[in-house]
Amino acid sequence: MIKVGLTGNIGSGKTTVARVFAAMGIPVFLADEEAKNIMTNDPELISKIKELMGEKAYLVSGELDRSYIADIVFSDADILQKINQIVHPAIEKYYIEWCKKHINEKYTIKEAAILFESGSYQSCDKIITVACDRDTAIKRASERDGKDRATITARLDNQMLQEEKISRSDYVIWNNDGDEVLPSVMAIHVELRK
Repeated sequence: MIKVGLTGNIGSGKTTVARVFAAMGIPVFLADEEAKNIMTNDPELISKIKELMGEKAYLVSGELDRSYIADIVFSDADILQKINQIVHPAIEKYYIEWCKKHINEKYTIKEAAILFESGSYQSCDKIITVACDRDTAIKRASERDGKDRATITARLDNQMLQEEKISRSDYVIWNNDGDEVLPSVMAIHVELRK
Protein backbone atom coordinates (compact mmCIF):
# COMPACT_ATOMS: atom_id res chain seq x y z
CA MET A 1 0.00 0.00 0.00
CA ILE A 2 1.22 3.47 -0.91
CA LYS A 3 0.63 5.98 1.88
CA VAL A 4 -0.19 9.35 0.36
CA GLY A 5 -0.16 12.52 2.43
CA LEU A 6 -2.55 15.30 1.42
CA THR A 7 -1.97 18.81 2.76
CA GLY A 8 -2.52 22.47 2.03
CA ASN A 9 -2.88 25.73 3.89
CA ILE A 10 -6.09 27.20 5.27
CA GLY A 11 -8.64 27.81 2.52
CA SER A 12 -6.78 25.79 -0.11
CA GLY A 13 -9.56 23.23 -0.46
CA LYS A 14 -7.68 20.16 0.80
CA THR A 15 -10.83 18.79 2.44
CA THR A 16 -12.69 19.10 -0.87
CA VAL A 17 -9.89 17.18 -2.59
CA ALA A 18 -9.99 14.54 0.16
CA ARG A 19 -13.74 14.14 -0.47
CA VAL A 20 -13.11 13.60 -4.18
CA PHE A 21 -10.66 10.78 -3.41
CA ALA A 22 -13.14 9.30 -0.91
CA ALA A 23 -15.94 9.45 -3.49
CA MET A 24 -13.70 7.40 -5.79
CA GLY A 25 -13.51 4.70 -3.11
CA ILE A 26 -10.05 5.57 -1.80
CA PRO A 27 -9.73 5.23 1.99
CA VAL A 28 -9.10 8.67 3.49
CA PHE A 29 -7.80 9.31 7.02
CA LEU A 30 -8.84 12.80 8.10
CA ALA A 31 -6.14 13.65 10.63
CA ASP A 32 -7.73 16.95 11.63
CA GLU A 33 -11.09 15.26 12.30
CA GLU A 34 -9.36 12.48 14.23
CA ALA A 35 -7.56 15.12 16.28
CA LYS A 36 -10.87 16.75 17.24
CA ASN A 37 -12.29 13.34 18.16
CA ILE A 38 -9.28 12.36 20.26
CA MET A 39 -9.12 15.78 21.95
CA THR A 40 -12.75 15.33 23.05
CA ASN A 41 -12.65 11.66 24.09
CA ASP A 42 -9.17 10.82 25.40
CA PRO A 43 -9.07 11.65 29.17
CA GLU A 44 -5.26 11.85 29.27
CA LEU A 45 -5.18 14.22 26.31
CA ILE A 46 -8.00 16.34 27.75
CA SER A 47 -6.05 16.74 30.97
CA LYS A 48 -2.89 17.83 29.10
CA ILE A 49 -4.81 20.31 26.96
CA LYS A 50 -6.53 21.86 29.98
CA GLU A 51 -3.15 22.12 31.69
CA LEU A 52 -1.72 23.96 28.68
CA MET A 53 -4.71 26.12 27.68
CA GLY A 54 -6.92 26.26 30.76
CA GLU A 55 -10.43 25.04 31.51
CA LYS A 56 -11.86 27.33 28.81
CA ALA A 57 -10.47 24.92 26.20
CA TYR A 58 -13.61 22.83 26.80
CA LEU A 59 -17.26 23.81 26.85
CA VAL A 60 -19.54 22.82 29.73
CA SER A 61 -20.84 20.00 27.51
CA GLY A 62 -17.34 18.50 27.44
CA GLU A 63 -16.85 19.39 23.78
CA LEU A 64 -13.65 21.04 22.66
CA ASP A 65 -14.06 24.82 22.25
CA ARG A 66 -12.47 24.85 18.80
CA SER A 67 -12.99 28.57 18.26
CA TYR A 68 -11.24 29.42 21.56
CA ILE A 69 -8.35 27.08 20.78
CA ALA A 70 -8.01 28.27 17.17
CA ASP A 71 -7.89 31.92 18.25
CA ILE A 72 -5.01 31.12 20.62
CA VAL A 73 -2.94 28.68 18.57
CA PHE A 74 -3.13 30.67 15.36
CA SER A 75 -1.83 33.77 17.11
CA ASP A 76 0.82 32.11 19.28
CA ALA A 77 3.34 29.86 17.51
CA ASP A 78 4.73 28.59 20.83
CA ILE A 79 1.33 27.35 22.03
CA LEU A 80 0.64 25.87 18.59
CA GLN A 81 3.89 23.91 18.79
CA LYS A 82 3.08 22.69 22.31
CA ILE A 83 -0.44 21.56 21.39
CA ASN A 84 0.93 19.74 18.35
CA GLN A 85 3.47 17.95 20.55
CA ILE A 86 0.62 16.75 22.74
CA VAL A 87 -1.87 15.78 20.03
CA HIS A 88 0.31 14.54 17.16
CA PRO A 89 1.64 11.34 18.80
CA ALA A 90 -1.94 10.29 19.66
CA ILE A 91 -3.11 10.86 16.09
CA GLU A 92 -0.15 8.96 14.68
CA LYS A 93 -1.03 5.98 16.87
CA TYR A 94 -4.59 5.99 15.47
CA TYR A 95 -3.23 6.37 11.94
CA ILE A 96 -0.99 3.30 12.29
CA GLU A 97 -3.98 1.22 13.42
CA TRP A 98 -6.12 2.64 10.61
CA CYS A 99 -3.47 1.69 8.02
CA LYS A 100 -3.53 -1.92 9.21
CA LYS A 101 -7.23 -2.09 8.26
CA HIS A 102 -6.45 -0.91 4.71
CA ILE A 103 -3.27 -2.87 4.02
CA ASN A 104 -4.69 -4.45 0.83
CA GLU A 105 -5.46 -1.12 -0.86
CA LYS A 106 -3.28 0.19 -3.71
CA TYR A 107 -3.04 3.50 -1.86
CA THR A 108 -4.63 5.49 0.94
CA ILE A 109 -4.83 9.21 1.66
CA LYS A 110 -3.88 10.90 4.93
CA GLU A 111 -5.31 14.42 4.94
CA ALA A 112 -3.58 16.73 7.40
CA ALA A 113 -3.21 20.51 7.50
CA ILE A 114 0.15 20.30 9.25
CA LEU A 115 1.57 17.24 7.55
CA PHE A 116 5.04 18.78 7.22
CA GLU A 117 5.02 20.83 10.41
CA SER A 118 4.10 17.82 12.57
CA GLY A 119 6.66 15.54 10.93
CA SER A 120 3.93 13.07 9.95
CA TYR A 121 4.93 13.41 6.29
CA GLN A 122 7.73 10.99 7.18
CA SER A 123 5.25 8.10 7.32
CA CYS A 124 4.03 8.91 3.79
CA ASP A 125 5.41 7.56 0.51
CA LYS A 126 4.03 10.40 -1.62
CA ILE A 127 2.78 13.90 -0.85
CA ILE A 128 0.06 15.97 -2.52
CA THR A 129 -0.26 19.68 -1.77
CA VAL A 130 -3.49 21.50 -2.58
CA ALA A 131 -2.71 25.11 -3.45
CA CYS A 132 -4.51 28.28 -4.46
CA ASP A 133 -3.78 31.99 -4.63
CA ARG A 134 -3.71 33.87 -1.33
CA ASP A 135 -6.83 35.99 -1.90
CA THR A 136 -8.88 32.90 -2.77
CA ALA A 137 -7.67 31.13 0.39
CA ILE A 138 -8.50 34.10 2.62
CA LYS A 139 -11.94 34.56 1.06
CA ARG A 140 -12.84 30.86 1.37
CA ALA A 141 -11.62 30.50 4.94
CA SER A 142 -13.27 33.75 6.02
CA GLU A 143 -16.64 32.67 4.60
CA ARG A 144 -16.33 29.14 6.01
CA ASP A 145 -15.18 30.12 9.50
CA GLY A 146 -17.12 33.37 9.85
CA LYS A 147 -13.92 35.26 10.69
CA ASP A 148 -12.71 38.59 9.37
CA ARG A 149 -9.94 38.93 6.79
CA ALA A 150 -7.36 40.01 9.39
CA THR A 151 -7.95 36.90 11.52
CA ILE A 152 -7.67 34.56 8.54
CA THR A 153 -4.58 36.39 7.26
CA ALA A 154 -2.93 35.97 10.67
CA ARG A 155 -3.72 32.25 10.63
CA LEU A 156 -2.36 31.90 7.10
CA ASP A 157 0.80 33.78 8.05
CA ASN A 158 1.32 31.34 10.94
CA GLN A 159 1.44 28.35 8.55
CA MET A 160 4.31 27.02 6.50
CA LEU A 161 4.62 28.92 3.23
CA GLN A 162 2.63 27.34 0.43
CA GLU A 163 5.69 27.50 -1.82
CA GLU A 164 7.68 25.40 0.65
CA LYS A 165 4.93 22.78 0.82
CA ILE A 166 4.83 22.67 -2.97
CA SER A 167 8.61 22.25 -3.22
CA ARG A 168 8.45 19.28 -0.82
CA SER A 169 5.56 17.54 -2.61
CA ASP A 170 5.34 14.92 -5.34
CA TYR A 171 2.08 16.36 -6.70
CA VAL A 172 0.33 19.73 -6.64
CA ILE A 173 -3.38 20.25 -7.19
CA TRP A 174 -4.22 23.87 -8.00
CA ASN A 175 -7.65 24.81 -6.69
CA ASN A 176 -8.37 28.43 -7.57
CA ASP A 177 -11.75 28.01 -9.22
CA GLY A 178 -12.35 24.28 -8.68
CA ASP A 179 -12.26 23.33 -12.36
CA GLU A 180 -8.74 21.96 -12.14
CA VAL A 181 -9.41 19.68 -9.16
CA LEU A 182 -11.12 16.68 -10.78
CA PRO A 183 -8.70 16.29 -13.73
CA SER A 184 -5.75 16.62 -11.33
CA VAL A 185 -7.16 14.05 -8.89
CA MET A 186 -7.88 11.65 -11.76
CA ALA A 187 -4.34 11.98 -13.16
CA ILE A 188 -2.81 11.31 -9.73
CA HIS A 189 -5.22 8.42 -9.15
CA VAL A 190 -4.23 6.76 -12.45
CA GLU A 191 -0.54 7.14 -11.63
CA LEU A 192 -0.89 5.75 -8.10
CA ARG A 193 -2.93 2.76 -9.32
CA LYS A 194 -0.17 1.65 -11.72
